[in-house]
Amino acid sequence: MLWNARNHRVPMDGTEMEAVSFGYGKRHLVLLPGLSDGLATVGGKALLLAPPYRMFFEKYTVWMFSRKNFLPEGVSIREMARDQARAMDQLGIERAAVMGVSEGGMIAQMLAVLYPERTEKLILAVTAPCVNGISRACVRRWIGLAEEGRHRELMIDTAENSYPPAYLKTYRKLYPFLGRIGRPRDYRRFLANAEAILAFDAREEIGRIACPTLILGGEEDHIVGAEASRELHERIPGSALHLYSGLGHAAYEEAGDFNARVFAFLES
Repeated sequence: MLWNARNHRVPMDGTEMEAVSFGYGKRHLVLLPGLSDGLATVGGKALLLAPPYRMFFEKYTVWMFSRKNFLPEGVSIREMARDQARAMDQLGIERAAVMGVSEGGMIAQMLAVLYPERTEKLILAVTAPCVNGISRACVRRWIGLAEEGRHRELMIDTAENSYPPAYLKTYRKLYPFLGRIGRPRDYRRFLANAEAILAFDAREEIGRIACPTLILGGEEDHIVGAEASRELHERIPGSALHLYSGLGHAAYEEAGDFNARVFAFLES
């Protein structure tokens, strides 16, 4: 099988958690995506998602997890972290390096706090230790658009706040098609994820994170702000921080050295 790419379904609480894996290594790298996971899971997309992570395949088996397919109203980031640990148990992942992006970074923080024995190393990308003024305004705006079913506007607003102007010149050509692509059957799962972000605050707990931690952010982040990365660095003992100049919330997509930087950290 190409890249040893596999699709997984983990039964949990009467629903399922979708996951994909790729690579051949004996060590594990767990990836937790952001709020966009509320619109579409990773289910069935192993071959599509694998290529950017090829540099990891010799030494790592890379796992990417979605949240559960059904999320109850009022679910918390803490509960999502517990679900993540349960899914890792079912798949035989006793210990892993964990990288979380945006909301996934919030889940990764709680995983490291609640299950330090499971978290070998931690990478927190474009995320925050709590909801702040910038992220609260964005998430509330997105909740309003989702509740009204205005998918095109939701996608455009997300893009406009994620990418720098140079990238948007090309991306804006796709705007006429955004309302027709990727629209979920309903927005309940997205709204549950978004509400969990609004209730998140781990500032008093992340000082207990003991594993090596790398924090990556963008100086022009208009969703969580660069100051969120700095605050994580201040609160997590011994953590390392790198902020990408000129990049925003999508730095993990745009920075040409992003995965190489993560790989070097894992191997250090």
